[in-house]
Amino acid sequence: MGLFSIFKKAETLPPLTDDEQARLAANSEAERQSQAARQREIARATAMKIDAIESAMAADIFNLPEPAWGSQRPPRPPRPASDNDELGDIPTTLLLGDDELPLAAADAHTPVVEEIAILYANGQAAVAQQMLQAAVAEAKHINSERTAWWMLFDLYQVTGQQDAFDNLSIDYASTFETSPPAWQAPAALAAASPDWAGLTPTESFSGVLGPHIAPQLERLRQLAASHPVLRLEFTRVAVVHADGAALLLDTLRQLQQQQRELILVGAAALTAHLRANLVTGRRDDGEAVWLLLLELLQLQQREKEFEQISMDYCVTFEVSPPSFTPPHKVAMAPAQHVSASPDRFMLPPVIENQLGALLPAIQRYAEQYPALVFDCSRLTRIDYASAIQLHTALRELAGEGRNIAFRDVNHLVTALLRLLGYASLARIYPHKY
Repeated sequence: MGLFSIFKKAETLPPLTDDEQARLAANSEAERQSQAARQREIARATAMKIDAIESAMAADIFNLPEPAWGSQRPPRPPRPASDNDELGDIPTTLLLGDDELPLAAADAHTPVVEEIAILYANGQAAVAQQMLQAAVAEAKHINSERTAWWMLFDLYQVTGQQDAFDNLSIDYASTFETSPPAWQAPAALAAASPDWAGLTPTESFSGVLGPHIAPQLERLRQLAASHPVLRLEFTRVAVVHADGAALLLDTLRQLQQQQRELILVGAAALTAHLRANLVTGRRDDGEAVWLLLLELLQLQQREKEFEQISMDYCVTFEVSPPSFTPPHKVAMAPAQHVSASPDRFMLPPVIENQLGALLPAIQRYAEQYPALVFDCSRLTRIDYASAIQLHTALRELAGEGRNIAFRDVNHLVTALLRLLGYASLARIYPHKY
């Protein structure tokens, strides 16, 4: 070995082939085009935001009467508490699902959220969507504010954009390392009477379903004659006895025959409870409990599970299996970990161009009930002027010491209500994601 062989020059790489040079050039060009596209996207979003604000100002929506909005928030007057009402003993605040958070906790991105809420309220959904997409793109880290995400999820659902919803769900799961919201088709959000608004009688069942529920069921049957929509809550049911199951089963069948629309809260949880406690071949639980389980599966349109349980029922009681019949006007609502709710006033899907006949109906509701609960499960949008008018009406009722709540509110409407100071008058429960 020569003396200088240990100091050899570093080996030089072989020259790139023509194909490798072409691929390298193509990658550089693709990266340059991607950066340029991103810059154009930012520019368009900025221009669109400016145009939207100018459009809103031109429509004079910023000059409507009280309550004023912006950097100052309306005062929050104290309200008298009530020991018997679910709304009375907790200070007024904005609640996100089951978590009781102060209003300030939702203010991380107030300016952009408020702009989007106003634009969407006044029918500019396309602009609101682009602004939400930009806000979400800037909030892709695990500790970021989620309000824009929830608003965009709601916007996709309201407008029926399931593919976009699914893509956002993937980003949401990877960003926050949690399960994304589930898609609900518009038909599932509102059953066969989507435009109806008014009083919704509510019965909440808890503890044991036994013979003592007969008066509640009788009340529902009487109210069915004059109310097209009835609400039944099963969230807090712990035990089901055969006699209670028979009473509930008979009432559900009667209401279906009368073509009343039913809103069932916690039906899935009750179904799971019944199914977990029934054993094929064991008759001790009673035939009515099995039939109630089949009825609940039918009301939820879970036909495949219905067929499976019907065969188990057939084997257990040695009878022919019942046939599946599609239900009439049934909507499901998520379970809520709250105390029993009074009769609710269901708001329509869209409120715009002033309240019209809706305001007298709300006033009649207020004459009958000391606590007012507005069911917003079907409310997709309320325009700015109508929201101001409703705020004025509710301010008078709140001044009388009335307890007011808005339940199952989508996050687009929640942002507008919060902006207009509704949290000083009522408790707001956005639907939980």
